[in-house]
Amino acid sequence: MGSQIPSLPEKNPGFPLPRRKVSTRQQNERKFASWEDLSAGGRRYRLDVTGRPGWLARYFKEVDSSEATLKFWQEIYDEKGELVEVHEKFPVDKGHQKL
Repeated sequence: MGSQIPSLPEKNPGFPLPRRKVSTRQQNERKFASWEDLSAGGRRYRLDVTGRPGWLARYFKEVDSSEATLKFWQEIYDEKGELVEVHEKFPVDKGHQKL
């Protein structure tokens, strides 16, 4: 006789949703080249990555005082240093938005 796995109700406090893994401040400092302190103990981290000749992708991550991610986005700059595209990735992925 096979055992059946009971189906879970849609909302059941006995089965909490998995939590996002929170990076530590030390991990974020290793991943990102620079940062600035924000109010209430949060930070905005920044990482620049060169792409096509002369182009630049700049990644930003804003976190609260416990290093939980509040916002993550990417900015694309052309060979003239002009911002041409923004891609907000978190909390909602809005896709690439050309400017």
